Amino acid sequence: MTVIAITGATGFVGGHVLDQAHNLGLEIRALTRRMQPPRDGVTWVGGSLDDADGLDQLMAGADAVLHIAGIINAPDEAGFIAGNVTGTANVLAAAARAGIGRFVHVSSLAAREPSLSAYGRSKAQSEALVQQSGMAWTIVRPPAVYGAGDRETLELFRMAKHRVVMLPPGGAMSIIEAGDLARLLLQLTDTADSIGQMYEPDDGKLEGWTHREFALCLGRAMDRSVLPLPMPRKIMEWASWLDVRLRGPKAKLTADRVAYFCHPDWVCSAHRQPPAHIWEPRMPTERGARLAARWYRAEGWL
Repeated sequence: MTVIAITGATGFVGGHVLDQAHNLGLEIRALTRRMQPPRDGVTWVGGSLDDADGLDQLMAGADAVLHIAGIINAPDEAGFIAGNVTGTANVLAAAARAGIGRFVHVSSLAAREPSLSAYGRSKAQSEALVQQSGMAWTIVRPPAVYGAGDRETLELFRMAKHRVVMLPPGGAMSIIEAGDLARLLLQLTDTADSIGQMYEPDDGKLEGWTHREFALCLGRAMDRSVLPLPMPRKIMEWASWLDVRLRGPKAKLTADRVAYFCHPDWVCSAHRQPPAHIWEPRMPTERGARLAARWYRAEGWL
């Protein structure tokens, strides 16, 4: 039986990976900073990305590594480097010490435009480390990920509930449901012809979603007629200044994120789609958004 060592298993995407792994009967070794409830097929290993001993224990007996953990928001560039660059280097080193050759790395579409944001630069640097590692690597650049348990897109669903969805200026984006992404990540850990490839998976919608289209989709998921409201960049920059003043290091709308959000093209490249014989999306976003909205309501998040 294939044993997979996973970082980031306690996060949003990682939770969906564990669900999919259980359905597939896979054995998982998962890194965690704090105690977790027992789970069938999962061996929890205490540690973090800066803990060499913990990483060595994580790798023991594993056949492949799925590196999901990373930082999506930080108060400065040093925070992104620590979480996304140094963290990746530490995981690669531990995998090498354990003699594990297979490495699947979760990056981001932001790495495509490293000049835009510190986040994007850190993800691009992490990709370079993986590509130079000498391992049998595959890199996945997900677009925006949504689904049950996600706190990032939750804010958009809340806005849709109140019938006004504030958006970045004009542009287009791709999106993927977390379960679909999780299925791909696990498939890649045991797919030889994906070695040395970089994939940009999405929901299958050609040319992606305009921001307006996605806002209207969220409205339908919430059974609301919504007003898509594009926000000028200057307004978003002012809002980020205010968020940092009010929430400090916990601010979500930082200047770095404004630069990222305002880029007009976050559509996955057609030539970087995973081949159909490896994976195809199963969750249309119209249906997935409704399921996510239902989950948020059931959990009292809305």
